[in-house]
Amino acid sequence: MSSPTGPASGLPVRMPRPRQPGRHRRPEPLAAPEGAPALVLAVPGTPSAATRGLAEEVVSIARSELPGLDARIGYVDGDDGEFPTLQSVLVHAAEERAARYEQALAAGVEVKEPEGPVAVVVPLLAGPDNALLRVIRQAVMDSRVAADLTDVLGPHPLLAEALHVRLSEAGLARADRARLFTVATAADGIILASVGGEEAVQAAGITGMLLAARLAVPVMAAALDQDGSIAAVAAQLRSSGSQQLALAPYLIGPEIDPSLIAEAAQEAGCSAAEALGPYPAIGKLALSKYTTALGIAPQQAQGTPVR
Repeated sequence: MSSPTGPASGLPVRMPRPRQPGRHRRPEPLAAPEGAPALVLAVPGTPSAATRGLAEEVVSIARSELPGLDARIGYVDGDDGEFPTLQSVLVHAAEERAARYEQALAAGVEVKEPEGPVAVVVPLLAGPDNALLRVIRQAVMDSRVAADLTDVLGPHPLLAEALHVRLSEAGLARADRARLFTVATAADGIILASVGGEEAVQAAGITGMLLAARLAVPVMAAALDQDGSIAAVAAQLRSSGSQQLALAPYLIGPEIDPSLIAEAAQEAGCSAAEALGPYPAIGKLALSKYTTALGIAPQQAQGTPVR
């Protein structure tokens, strides 16, 4: 017979184990704070269906990482028709926030007047491009909306991972250094092609060092928008012993005409990987810029091994 406290036989009773905090405990999922500013992705370049698809995938990744996130897309060279301009997106976000406040007051709900930025603008750029950043900054100013403008996405280890993936997809790099096999077309020297002049080349060089560590081959940055930069870096790599080069665009994609990548690869006499595009790291980095601007801390974005 059992007693209220356990079996009469004296056998041990399995009791629920108290939950202990620690590094193996699953963190509580983070959601966007109520009334948080919108994340507005500033997309450069000529708008197109492909550009829109890329941007929508990036904001979709950001939303999946932070449920409840209000993420929008503004085109630097938009037309306010199919492709809304960055300025109009900011104005619309401000109008919506004001309307929500007025509706709450009309309904008798006690609410505080909105404070802080209406939006956080994140440039869809891997590296610095002062000409584009000036245009983005001017659009924010012209909107007369309280909005914060973040830095570009790189340099960052996740971008080195994304570059590695694009090179391996093109058959220009081994997918995993730990595996004992080779790729016949694997490059022994990488040209990291950036846009934005010398400052962009220097910033790309930081990510390039991380990529070189992953691939165990030399990586040098060059500028797609500077005459002779690609050819000069190709010659320097060959003079140092690299014979089979590859060009890795340090670009998301919309920043330039895609034909420039093919022309640069022809100039260097090598094959090229695809631009970074909507690789998951891009969405995670855009969200990281947003949360850093607001002082909230989602789970640390982790790179994944390339398979």
